Amino acid sequence: MNERQARVIARMFREGIDGFTDGLSAANYITITGTSRATATRDLHELVAMGALTQTGMLKSTRYQLAITLCLTSVY
Repeated sequence: MNERQARVIARMFREGIDGFTDGLSAANYITITGTSRATATRDLHELVAMGALTQTGMLKSTRYQLAITLCLTSVY
């Protein structure tokens, strides 16, 4: 994970569930990191491939959410 990707993941955790309405967009990524659209798209695809983010939608409506699985265990 590169520095830009780590910065965005940390920001998503800080913002919480309601931080990015309907998920993070490429435009949000560009604003946070100051990178080009091509680099943002490449970084986001890498984050999906490594399992850090999930992707919904296509083209301009593509959004990304943290890929968090909650594990709840019962203690008896």
